[in-house]
Amino acid sequence: MASAPPDESTLTDLSSIEPTHPLLIGKFRAFLVVRLATILGSQGMALIIAWQAYNIARRTMDAPQAAAQLGIIGLIQFIALFAVTPFAGLAADTMSRTRLAQITLTTLSCCTLFLALGSYEGWTSLPMIFCVAVVLGVCRAFQAPALSSLAPNLVPKSLLPRAIAFSSMVWQTGAIIGPAIGGFAYSLTPSAAYLASAGLFLTAATCLFIVGKVPQATPDRKRRPIGQILDGLSYVRENRLVLGAITLDLFAVLLAGTTALLPVYARDILHVDSRGLGMLAAAPGVGALLTALWFSFAPLRHNVGVKMLASVFVFGLATIIFGSTAFLPKGLDMIVAMGAMAMWGSADMFSVFVRSSLIQLHTPDVMRGRVSAVSGLTISASNELGEAESGFLAALIGPVQAVILGGLGAIVITLVWSRLFPELKLARTFDPPDMRTDHPAKENQA
Repeated sequence: MASAPPDESTLTDLSSIEPTHPLLIGKFRAFLVVRLATILGSQGMALIIAWQAYNIARRTMDAPQAAAQLGIIGLIQFIALFAVTPFAGLAADTMSRTRLAQITLTTLSCCTLFLALGSYEGWTSLPMIFCVAVVLGVCRAFQAPALSSLAPNLVPKSLLPRAIAFSSMVWQTGAIIGPAIGGFAYSLTPSAAYLASAGLFLTAATCLFIVGKVPQATPDRKRRPIGQILDGLSYVRENRLVLGAITLDLFAVLLAGTTALLPVYARDILHVDSRGLGMLAAAPGVGALLTALWFSFAPLRHNVGVKMLASVFVFGLATIIFGSTAFLPKGLDMIVAMGAMAMWGSADMFSVFVRSSLIQLHTPDVMRGRVSAVSGLTISASNELGEAESGFLAALIGPVQAVILGGLGAIVITLVWSRLFPELKLARTFDPPDMRTDHPAKENQA
C-alpha cells in the first residue's frame, strides 16, 4: 500500500543547515551541467535540421515552398508531442524523474547519430528529417516535465527563484553557444554538427548519475492513470494564475515566434551564410543571458505579474523591429536584426523567469510533473505550431509580412490577457497563496 506523500518541505536535498545559495548544493550544480549540455545539443541540432531541410528543399522548390517545409517540421513535432504529453506528465510524477530524463537523452543521441550518418553518406532527405522530427517531439514531451520537476526538489523554496535564474542563465548560455557551434561546424561538414550534439546528449545523461535519485512526492496509486491525468488538467484549469501565465506564453509566442524563419531571413533577405545564421540564432540568447544574469544577482521581488505582461509587450515590439529590417540598407539590416533578436530574447527571458517561478511555487510536488507537462505542451504549441504558422503564413503572404503581423498579434494578446486574467496583474510577489485556503481539494490529494 502506498504511503502518504511527504510534506514538500522534506523534499529538498538539504543538510541540517539550510544552504544560503543554490550553487552551494552539489546536486544542483550537476543539474546545471545537464541543462547546459542538453540545450547545447538541442539548439545546435534544431538549427542544423532547419538549415539542412531548407537547403534540400531549395534544390527543387522556390523560396515560399521551401519555407513551408520548415512549417511542416514544426507541425510534425507538435503533433507527436501533443499525442504523448498527458502520459509524459504522469510518467514524471510516477517514475524516477532522473531515469526518465536519461532515457530521453540517450534516444536523442541516437537520433543525432543517425542524422550524422545520413549527412556523411549523402542520403539525408526531407522524408527522413520528417521521421526524425516525430521521435524528437516524443522525446521532448517526456524530457521537459522530468527535468523541470527536478530543480524544485534540489533547493529550498526560498532559493527557488534564484535557482531558476541560474538555470535560465545556463540555458541561455547554451542557446548562444549552441547555434554558433552548430553553424560553424556545419560550414565544415554537416555530420560534425550532429556528432557534437550526440556527444552533448550523452554527457547530459551521464551527469544525471551525479544528480542521482531526487526525492519526490509519492503518487496516489489508488487512482487510475486517466484519473491522475485529469487531476493535473483540473488543477491548471482551476488555478487562474497558472492558467493565465501558461496561455499568455502560448498565444504570444505562437504569433510572434520568428525562429522558424531565420533560415529564410538569413539566405533570402539578409543574404548571409550559415555563420550569419548562427549569429542571428545566437542573438536572442545574448539578450536572455544578460537578463538571467541580472536576476541571478538581483532576483525580481515586486509587481511580478505586471512586469511579465510588460515583457511580453516588448517581445512583440522586438518581433516587429526584426521583421522591418527587410526595408533597411545592406549592412545596417544585419546589425538591427541582431539587436532586435537580442531584445526579443531579453523580453522572452523576463517572461519565462516570472512564469516559471509562479508555476513552480504555486504547484504542489505531487502534481508538478503533470502541470509541467501541460506547461511544456503550451510551450511546444507556441514553438512548434508557431514555426508551422510562420512557415505557412510566410508561404502565403511573404516572410516579412508574416513576422510583422505576428509581432502585432503578440501585443494585442498581451492587452487582452491583462483584462481576461486580472490575477496576473495582481501577482505582486512569487509567494503562493495558502493551499489550504485556495485549494483544499488539492491539499487532500497531496
